Amino acid sequence: MNSIQSTRRRFGMKLATMLGGLGIGGVVSTAGAADNAADVEKLGEDGKPVSGAPFIMPIVRHNGLIYVAGQGAHDDRPPAQWDVASHTQKVMDKIKDLVERGGSSMDHVVQLGVFLAKIEDYDGMNKVFKTYFPNGGPARTTVAVAALPGNSLVEVNCIAAVTKR
Repeated sequence: MNSIQSTRRRFGMKLATMLGGLGIGGVVSTAGAADNAADVEKLGEDGKPVSGAPFIMPIVRHNGLIYVAGQGAHDDRPPAQWDVASHTQKVMDKIKDLVERGGSSMDHVVQLGVFLAKIEDYDGMNKVFKTYFPNGGPARTTVAVAALPGNSLVEVNCIAAVTKR
């Protein structure tokens, strides 16, 4: 460890100690950046480590959190047959499955990003969405976008706290 790394580490430890006294010590890691990189687990849809270098990881686990990549409905039917309720259910089923495979549960989802192809679908999406969080939902941002990939009216990504390995 060179002197710059040593100084950074000492500063990080002091900062973590100060923040710990405030009850927010977990915000700062005392490990170096290289140490943290080794702790990043890139997982496939099955929740197992991914070999090779896929462009997008479905699940990334790091520092007690699970990051789930955006999930869409991927509807093969003609667009005239699409409906937001079925798309939301399909997307949320995928999210639930990936969160569980990553080592958590829907009760431990802390944040979601919801993307809608049409803002008019907000109420329909919300009606289905609520059924996945009977104990109260996480922090959430919902935005309407110009378009979504994968033939979908809805796309969702999320962050969840790890509860099991």
